[in-house]
Amino acid sequence: MNLSVAASTAPLAAVTVHDLLQRVRQKSPRVHAITNAVAQNFTANVLLALGAVPSMTVAEDEVAGFAASADALLVNLGTLDASRRVAIPLAVQAARAAGHPVCLDPVFVNRSPVRCAFAGKLLADGADLVRLNAPELEALFPDRDSVEKLIAGGTVFAVTGAEDKIESRGGDFRLMNGHALMARVTATGCAGGSVLAAFASVEPDRALAAACGLSVFNIAGEMAAARAGGPGTLVPELLDALYAMSLGDIEARLKAA
Repeated sequence: MNLSVAASTAPLAAVTVHDLLQRVRQKSPRVHAITNAVAQNFTANVLLALGAVPSMTVAEDEVAGFAASADALLVNLGTLDASRRVAIPLAVQAARAAGHPVCLDPVFVNRSPVRCAFAGKLLADGADLVRLNAPELEALFPDRDSVEKLIAGGTVFAVTGAEDKIESRGGDFRLMNGHALMARVTATGCAGGSVLAAFASVEPDRALAAACGLSVFNIAGEMAAARAGGPGTLVPELLDALYAMSLGDIEARLKAA
């Protein structure tokens, strides 16, 4: 199933993207990231380079406190082990009770019916922002009506691919930044989800937050790829690009509609 880009597609200006990036840098939001074991270190470093503050615990007796005291929650299902199965609902409940945005990344739900059912329950309980690719979208939603109901209720979908699409009940966006080398390093997509969570913590328009967060991360990937010799040097270059990104960098590279 393809998410159609509605007629209300909104333009995205470089100055808007930079403004949200500066707000993240100035506010230093804390993002509690329940992410997969492969992605934890890189996700933490991406958040720090961006200007945010990561926390990562999945301990049953403290995860609710961490989620409630953070500014946003990322739930990534990449390694859905027993401890995360217990921790995730506790964290989501605490974050929602505290009024913080919840970003869901249902990694590989197309590969596991059990994981798909778990993600479906999380969506039914409420998620502000869902970052996923086309196969994951197909697995979660066999028909368009199910997506439309969630969108009508306020959930924002960020569907990533060669062209990223943001769909919401307000403005929609098409984004064309990124570089193929990013797919040659593990956890880039997962870390990108944490950037969306950070941007959602400083911008109540979740669609705009998602569009700006994805644009910043993918522009950083382009900048890194231009300087890197391959996957091994892409990671440090990407962190440096996130840290140093300027309005001029965004103006020179942003591809959005």
